[in-house]
Amino acid sequence: MVSLDNVRVEFDGKPLFDGISFLLQPKEKVGLVGDNGAGKTTLLQVIRGEMKPTEGNVHLPSNLKIGYLPQQIEFTDEDEIYSAVFNSLDEISSIKKKLDKISEEITYREDYESEAYLDLLNQLNELNEKYNVLGGDNVEGEIIKTLKGLGFSDDDIYRPLTEFSGGWRMRVELAKILLRHPDVLLLDEPTNHLDIESIQWFENYLKAYQGAVVLISHDRAFLDNITTRTLEINLGKLFDYKVPYSKFVKEKEKRIEHQRAAYENQQKKIKETEEFIERFRYKSHKASLVQSRIKQLEKMNEVAVDEEDNSKVNIKFPEAPRTGREVVKCSNISKSYEEQKVLDNIDLLVERKESVAFVGKNGEGKTTLAKIIVDDIDYQGNVTVGYNVELGYFAQNQDELLDDQKTVLETMEDFAEGEMRKKARSLLGAFLFRGEDVDKRVKVLSGGERSRLALATLLLRPYNLLVLDEPTNHLDMKSKEVLKNALKEYTGTLIVVSHDRDFLDGLVDKVYEFKDKKIKENIGGIYDFLKKKSLENLDDLNAIAPSEKNTNNKNKKGKKTFEQRKEHNKKISKTEKAIESTEKQIEAIESEMKDLKEEMYKTEKQNNVELYENYENLKRKYEQEMARWEELHEELEKLNQELQDNF
Repeated sequence: MVSLDNVRVEFDGKPLFDGISFLLQPKEKVGLVGDNGAGKTTLLQVIRGEMKPTEGNVHLPSNLKIGYLPQQIEFTDEDEIYSAVFNSLDEISSIKKKLDKISEEITYREDYESEAYLDLLNQLNELNEKYNVLGGDNVEGEIIKTLKGLGFSDDDIYRPLTEFSGGWRMRVELAKILLRHPDVLLLDEPTNHLDIESIQWFENYLKAYQGAVVLISHDRAFLDNITTRTLEINLGKLFDYKVPYSKFVKEKEKRIEHQRAAYENQQKKIKETEEFIERFRYKSHKASLVQSRIKQLEKMNEVAVDEEDNSKVNIKFPEAPRTGREVVKCSNISKSYEEQKVLDNIDLLVERKESVAFVGKNGEGKTTLAKIIVDDIDYQGNVTVGYNVELGYFAQNQDELLDDQKTVLETMEDFAEGEMRKKARSLLGAFLFRGEDVDKRVKVLSGGERSRLALATLLLRPYNLLVLDEPTNHLDMKSKEVLKNALKEYTGTLIVVSHDRDFLDGLVDKVYEFKDKKIKENIGGIYDFLKKKSLENLDDLNAIAPSEKNTNNKNKKGKKTFEQRKEHNKKISKTEKAIESTEKQIEAIESEMKDLKEEMYKTEKQNNVELYENYENLKRKYEQEMARWEELHEELEKLNQELQDNF
């Protein structure tokens, strides 16, 4: 469907990547990974034709529809959200406008018998049929469903776009792209502006999506849940693995280990051959053997070991000075923005050495409470910071707060005090700012580099309370992993606002959910919280009190026999087969619908009533199968949960 053949891209005469070739098949879900600056975004721009390669070719079908979500967008739309999304659906929107115009004209006309009036009726009928074929009759429901899935409330949908932040407007752009149903989705860090619930909805959407997806993301869990293939750009080369990200990491390690073993064996053989040649070079009775060995060496193709960029962000936070037991205490905290209340009478206690996460939908007050704790905004209520607390704060837009005109080194020196000024350069080295990099102006740094610099400033003082608001948004996988490991070893108290499940996993031991202007404490890690949340959504959690739940589960597990487990597994297997069968049915119907659509658009068949009837029948069948598919998935989820809880 999409193919790249020996593509090379240069900037200022220097290659960013070279010799890149791959084929993207229909319905494939591909993760595109690599360090910051490797060329991932550039490759997406090459695929969609926004950038021409220096060498090589990109082959795309002429009728291919590509949907592209960049990391940054210039927003100009000022309509209400629903109208902005609807108007972006060019063909449907255009037909709707024509329908409205004709309907209005018919309303005021009285020449019911005239040819002009009948012509208008025919136009209206034809446009209505076309509108229905394109799904216009369902488009309102689809728009609302998609927007709500991305986190918008019923009230939000009809509010002007100008009332929303850039992150929320980015979600509107994503909705526009999804509702056009492109053949290929190119997504560049789409989860940066999504909360955990929206990410989970988006995961399910993409897994069921019938087009191809190429996804850039530093969210390991997101990649693992969606993709089945991983393309890695590393030091200018492309490596192709037919597995999701976590398996790719293991396979890459194995491949390089095999390469190194083969290389070492070859080097040993070369050394032995060279020693033989040197020993018998001047012995006439061995001349033929020597010549034979020389020819062997000349013909030998040297085993290559793929280069790796092994540079890492090596972070170690300074030892945290001791604090009292109570580090932060919030009492009766409320906050409103104009007439919009975000937090209402919130109480919170964070104790020494606790690691807690703030999670919830965007706009529920996570960042607001973080700003209140660090005394960055006005509020109602009381915040008490404990004895001897030294607070370090990483804002969500911390990289934007840096002075663009200063160099990397000057930025560090501004944050440093006393003897730490002398360590600024070495700390920058740990964050991959080496040699001439420290003299770069902040304004020329990439998003990932700016984030690394902002994080580096936190190491200049011995903070015992760190408040981090989305610290991983622009970090690559390696940097995220090293930051996480450093925070796990951190001896102070940690509050982190994040939607990155993999980053939070194993890092926090308490989760605060922000919802409906309140917060709710959840003891345990992020996946404990998500599991509990899933049960709540199924109304299972409310049915059993926590104390009862543990007892009941224990009793159930003790009573279940091997035969019962075997029978339960049979049910799961049967449901999985039914899902597979339904998916095949859906694919077959989609194929028939596509063929019929093409027939219907042919000039000579536009008035063929039978074709339209067949299409409508297929459409009804499709909706039935999709409903069946959803029911089966719900059934499977329930069976798996029962297996986990009871066996």
